[in-house]
Amino acid sequence: QVQLVESGGGSVQAGGSLRLSCSASGYAYSSASMGWFRRAPGKEREGVAVIGRDDTRTYADSVKGRFTISRDNAKNLLYLQMNNLKPDDTAMYYCAASWEGRSLNKADFRYWGQGTQVTVSS
Repeated sequence: QVQLVESGGGSVQAGGSLRLSCSASGYAYSSASMGWFRRAPGKEREGVAVIGRDDTRTYADSVKGRFTISRDNAKNLLYLQMNNLKPDDTAMYYCAASWEGRSLNKADFRYWGQGTQVTVSS
């Protein structure tokens, strides 16, 4: 049974930092590309960052230079370091697993976590 469990969300002021974690189980973790997505109130779910099996990374333009995605294949963990947070980053953040490449297309991701809330106040 595949499980993805996010943690690390919270409330911070603009300019602050958070690190999200995602614990994966039930599949060969290193075989998948892993991604972070977010959904803000009233908006569609959007891709934030993805890391491939070979550690290559892709970021949404809105987070480049502020967010860093990383993975620990030995511990089946995925991370998202978020710095210089802005109120527009407020959203529910989800991790997801894909075997379709390294795009930020949510349709390519097969398994999803339940999400962790990030709230950034001005």
